[in-house]
Amino acid sequence: MNNEVVWDEFLIDQKVTYTLELNGKLFVIKNVPARVNIETGEQFFSPKTVDRLQQIVGMEQQPVQTMTLPVYEFTN
Repeated sequence: MNNEVVWDEFLIDQKVTYTLELNGKLFVIKNVPARVNIETGEQFFSPKTVDRLQQIVGMEQQPVQTMTLPVYEFTN
C-alpha cells in the first residue's frame, strides 16, 4: 500500500490562522487554506498558498484588524 494514500486519509481541508514572527513583528493571517492532519493538527500549505503568505508579509499590507495581546516569558 502506498504510504502517501494512507497519510492523505488523515488530512482535511480547513481554514487556519497562520502566525509568523519576523524581525520583531508578529504577523497573524486568518482564513488561510490548509490541509490539516486530524490526529496531530499539523498544517500543510500548497505552494500557491505559501507564495501568497510571503507576499502578504513582504508587502506589509494594511491589516484588516489590529490585536492587542499579552506576551509571556517561558521560565522554569
